[in-house]
Amino acid sequence: MPGVIFSADDFGLTPGVNEAVARAHTNGRLTQASLMVAAPAAADAVARARQLPGLNVGLHLVLVDGDSCLGHARLPHITMADGKFPKNQVALALRYFFSPAARRELRAEIGAQFAAFAATGLALHHADAHKHMHLHPTVARMMIETGQKFGLRRIRVPAEPPGILRLCGEKPGFGDYALHAWSFLLRWQARGLQAPDQVFGLKWSGHMTLARVQTLLEHLPAGESEIYFHPAVERDDVLTALMPDYEHVAEFEALLGLQAPARP
Repeated sequence: MPGVIFSADDFGLTPGVNEAVARAHTNGRLTQASLMVAAPAAADAVARARQLPGLNVGLHLVLVDGDSCLGHARLPHITMADGKFPKNQVALALRYFFSPAARRELRAEIGAQFAAFAATGLALHHADAHKHMHLHPTVARMMIETGQKFGLRRIRVPAEPPGILRLCGEKPGFGDYALHAWSFLLRWQARGLQAPDQVFGLKWSGHMTLARVQTLLEHLPAGESEIYFHPAVERDDVLTALMPDYEHVAEFEALLGLQAPARP
């Protein structure tokens, strides 16, 4: 029987996301969550996580389209005036690759986010990145080097096999094949760290409904699979502005609708 991890991204973004994570862990299949340490509701997420010892919490590194820890004065080349990272992922990725000043700031911010996670007192179970920014080789190298200083042992390698998508009735495009091939670079960079064999949630990001997840579970390949979600108990202005087409509530309901495993 293939092993399955059910995980949630954006823990700490809003109270509605935090409530969904807590309830999906207590009453559903969620076993893992990735924390945005500089997000508006991060403190609430940490308080909830301390009451859920069975929930594995990791760092959701934010280096694009989100809040920084260090702010614009410390990160003038990679953040906007409000201290947030820009939304344009391609432009930012080029800056991280070509600009020495941007790379210095990037390393400092990655260190600050790992330090902020350590300050919560929560055990660092894993690390990944918002919008899979750690597929960028420069980001991956810094994340792994810095993370290991904080005890990092596990990361997410977002490798979604196109063949499994086809079995689920989805027609993979060129981008799906290209992204899967590109993920092998990250897996090579992360050698020595633990990582799931495959990850699902990229093609259907924000739309992991119960029906889709049930279909996926019928076609999982051998090895360990991570299925990640963006759950929330309700839509709010923050989620609507950041992810206007995501079905956050449907993803929360999917985690509750799946038969919950027996807890010790």
